[in-house]
Amino acid sequence: MGIKGRTKILGELFRFLWQRKLWWMMPIVIVLLLLGLLIFFTQSSAVAPFIYALF
Repeated sequence: MGIKGRTKILGELFRFLWQRKLWWMMPIVIVLLLLGLLIFFTQSSAVAPFIYALF
């Protein structure tokens, strides 16, 4: 699955939340995505020990 497929899934998720009037869930989903990206990008970097020390 490429980046295009993942963005399509995210677009469908946000469209679903918008149509069902679940606006209050969008910040939760965004924060979870940002935390996932933070973990993904710090797995193999020299910054990882400093990030993990914050939590």
